[in-house]
Amino acid sequence: MTLTSPHLGSPSAWTDARLLYALEEVVEKELNRHLKVAKDWMPHEYVPWSDGRNFPGLFEDGEAWDKEQSKVTEVGRIALVVNLLTEDNLPSYHHEIATLFGRDGAWGTWVHRWTAEEGRHGIVMRDYLLASRAVDPDKLEQFRMAHMSEGFESDNRHSMLHSVAYVAFQELATRISHRNTGHQSGDPVCDRMLARIATDENLHMVFYRNLLKAAFELAPDLTMQAVRDVVVNFRMPGHSIPGFERAAAQMAIGEVYNLRIHHDDVLQPVLRFLKVMDIDGLGPEGRKAQEELGVFLGGLDAEAQKFDEKLAARKARMAARAAH
Repeated sequence: MTLTSPHLGSPSAWTDARLLYALEEVVEKELNRHLKVAKDWMPHEYVPWSDGRNFPGLFEDGEAWDKEQSKVTEVGRIALVVNLLTEDNLPSYHHEIATLFGRDGAWGTWVHRWTAEEGRHGIVMRDYLLASRAVDPDKLEQFRMAHMSEGFESDNRHSMLHSVAYVAFQELATRISHRNTGHQSGDPVCDRMLARIATDENLHMVFYRNLLKAAFELAPDLTMQAVRDVVVNFRMPGHSIPGFERAAAQMAIGEVYNLRIHHDDVLQPVLRFLKVMDIDGLGPEGRKAQEELGVFLGGLDAEAQKFDEKLAARKARMAARAAH
């Protein structure tokens, strides 16, 4: 690490500026690793352009949208809209991380690279949705305007460590949401597109997860507290999308993203990799945060179990109705 003086190990010494400077070498290493493994891909190659046709408006031959024009399932349609609208707020996300991480050196190079890769996701998703007529284009644009007009303000903008911890989990959550949306979409073309996006999101998660690991080695108590706060208060960046709560409920029932998925496929993989619950040598505040994290995870698992049981009962009822 760049800063290794003993006095910098005390919590009061670790300012955001010092942490950013201390982690610069790790960022450069992870950036170089990312650039070696990331593969360039062309959004236009994942879009079924031959399915496209004019919508009403300037074109006299425009055909009005109807949900029957697309093979995408209802839960797939809902999740696609939520996922795309989340990607749409990229200008606000870029502003947040550029302000926090800076635009110089390895941090700045990463910020711009991440933004460019995320921009590709919004491009290909919108092109797919319009060409395949998977969603109502008028409503999609109305939702986009409402959502982006709100902007985005991170819950963790007050702290560099909290922000790194958040994106380590959030990038994986986004990957899982895209991947499951593809599986539930009913359209192999959509599934392939979202699998490609999910691959990028996984690489972004690895970048931030490895950065979080370095932060644990540098400032274990502060990092443990940041992880506890982020896990306990986690919410997806698209929470301000119009109708998000109802859409989230439908996505939960449709097994795109729910409590069980959040606990098993998002929180646990990152925490296990970092061996967060096994870290010892923590100070009083770090130990307290570790204990509180353990208690929270136990409670979340119990809540997920209740959800699993309700979902199983719902499936049984639907199967019984279908049998009659």
